Amino acid sequence: MEKKIINPWKWQDARNYVQAVEVSNVQGTLYVSGQTAIDENGISSDADMRSQLQQTIENLEKVILTANYELKNIVRLNIYTTDSETLFQNFDLLQNWIQKNEIKQSSTVLEVKSLFETLKVELEATVVRF
Repeated sequence: MEKKIINPWKWQDARNYVQAVEVSNVQGTLYVSGQTAIDENGISSDADMRSQLQQTIENLEKVILTANYELKNIVRLNIYTTDSETLFQNFDLLQNWIQKNEIKQSSTVLEVKSLFETLKVELEATVVRF
């Protein structure tokens, strides 16, 4: 597989995402449904944004690793939230996770009216395998 990052500017580097990712000759592609702060028993979290974001990241990791894909090969990460302001106050969690795992992904952040039950944030990913 070949992976090419397309960044016509530099400003996005500080925000831990890229403008586009081109991949070719992939062995597989994993389309991960939106992951949220739901526990192993299917119970939605009613915790604050930071706690929900941490659990959501952990759930996303679990799905990707269970499928035998690598976190560094996330090429698309969509973020849905019911409260953009509070999400961005806690965005360091996501940025640190992205940097730690050497992820170079295209991303979209979208504020939505509501998510399932008490949920505040949802992460949806596309991952490729070399």
